[in-house]
Amino acid sequence: MTFNSQSFLKSLTQRPGIYQMLDAEGAVLYVGKAKKLKNRVSSYFRKSGLSLKTQALVKRIADIEVTVTETEIEALILEHNLIKQYRPPFNILMRDDKSYPYIFLSDHDQWPRLSFHRGPKKVKGTYFGPFPSVQAVRDSMGFLQKVFKVRQCEDVFFKNRSRPCLQHQIKRCTAPCVDLVSDEDYAADVEKTRLYLDGKADKILKNLEVDMENASVELNFEKAAEYRDQISALRQIQSQQVIEKGRGVIDVVAAAVMDGMVCVHILYIRQGRILGSRSYYPKSRLVNSPDELLGDFLPLLYLEGGSGPDLPKEIVISHKIADVGVIVEAIKQQIGRSIEIRHSVRGVRTKWLELALRTAEQNLSAKLASKKTQEQRFESLRETLELDEMPQRLECFDISHSSGEATVASCVVFDTNGPLKSDYRKFNIESITQGDDYAAMAQAVRRRFTRLMKGEAKLPDILVIDGGKGQLGVVKDILNDLGVVGVLLLGIAKGTTRKPGLETLILADENNRVIVKPQTSALHLLQQIRDEAHRFAITGHKQRRDKKRRTSPLEGIAGVGPKRRRDLLKHFGGIGEVKKASVADLAKVPNISKKVAEAIYSALYNE
Repeated sequence: MTFNSQSFLKSLTQRPGIYQMLDAEGAVLYVGKAKKLKNRVSSYFRKSGLSLKTQALVKRIADIEVTVTETEIEALILEHNLIKQYRPPFNILMRDDKSYPYIFLSDHDQWPRLSFHRGPKKVKGTYFGPFPSVQAVRDSMGFLQKVFKVRQCEDVFFKNRSRPCLQHQIKRCTAPCVDLVSDEDYAADVEKTRLYLDGKADKILKNLEVDMENASVELNFEKAAEYRDQISALRQIQSQQVIEKGRGVIDVVAAAVMDGMVCVHILYIRQGRILGSRSYYPKSRLVNSPDELLGDFLPLLYLEGGSGPDLPKEIVISHKIADVGVIVEAIKQQIGRSIEIRHSVRGVRTKWLELALRTAEQNLSAKLASKKTQEQRFESLRETLELDEMPQRLECFDISHSSGEATVASCVVFDTNGPLKSDYRKFNIESITQGDDYAAMAQAVRRRFTRLMKGEAKLPDILVIDGGKGQLGVVKDILNDLGVVGVLLLGIAKGTTRKPGLETLILADENNRVIVKPQTSALHLLQQIRDEAHRFAITGHKQRRDKKRRTSPLEGIAGVGPKRRRDLLKHFGGIGEVKKASVADLAKVPNISKKVAEAIYSALYNE
């Protein structure tokens, strides 16, 4: 049924609000806001001047729902919430849905801990950030651990130590777990860490120079040498950072649009230093210019601010945007404080802006080149397999385990743009004979395609299995059992020497083999997705295995809680000695009754 725009527009108000464009099935295609609803919505139905993307949207409109608001600011906030809820295909969508990482310094106990944090800020302590990437957090924490030696171990590990761990041996921790550092000295290290993360390295240097002089006067040369090393490390890291005038918390945001793709690059300026940067490649079908991109992207990014201190006080943007006052006011209502968005800047801010814009353009050019290469690989695969149409979506499975322990299956997804990491899945394999890769593959494929048949995601055009006829036969039976049609099943069998470049492709439906010449684009694509599935499976397996091995054998024993576990480990010196102890020996530990000792002995003996 064709949407009657003339009839709809006759009754539409000129008040502010939001509009939702729906397709024939009622799915939301696009959400927009307007200062005057009638003027904005009618612009989509002009007879000329519409972009191809807008024309594609209008063809699919079956209905439009309108919500009137009191102000344009309310409309902006509602638009943001609806985009987040429905993720319409014609709106700008963030590909990376993860929250920013932070460094967390606990302050709830005698020995504060430094740790990586991502997610809600529920635990009492100080959160430093946000950092632009996980690597930026790791680099900073590595430096802090080397210079100030504040502990980074888990509380459970810390409380159960009877002797210093390896971190103390390599001079990256002062071992507060076994009282090798005084309360005062540890508190001083924590305060230096706090000052550094607050961007006050100069103050730390002054304090350290005074401490070094005092230690020398007192003939405590070992302590003086320690302060000297800290001063040297701080000065070295300062020499590697460009420090400019322009203190405070500033984000520099630049946008670039090329050939239907978009990039937003953000520089994070903290206390005059470029702390890091981050590039976004949001999905966008309607954006035609950088100013439109920024106008849509800034609310999407900064209305998620949560707590005010995490957001910059100043945002410098590469292009002038309309309705900047509305965006500023909406952000203010969300976070409870003012924020400044500037386009015309001078001095060092101009240099930052030029750097961000140049990076956005370079990254987008590289992305477009990569996309072109990937499309060529997909076309080469079509020719190799003699398909009528170029495939658009590939999935690949792999299995990883250690002699059957902690088996994990991976599923990775590629399209013509490259890896679709948001669609990756890991499956913890249960209830099979250890080491049975066929059963593991069958379980993973069944779980994955059961969900796909229910609409979790699109079915792949090609399903790639790293294996030969045996693996393919198992997977083919699963797909037939689930009623999956239209998916080409392809196996990659390694050659007799198992060297890359000598693989053979096996088509399950036709049961024939295809020899692919080395160095062809099709083979590169299949090697890429196979290696990515292998990497993802190994990562998942190691995480599962390490988590299992970190779990104490004492956990889960009735009557043995955290305190009794600590008492046992402290008394015997480690889990190995606990396992060797008799019931009588176990009962000698304070707070361990004979009944509990028998339960411990029975659990460990039968392990």
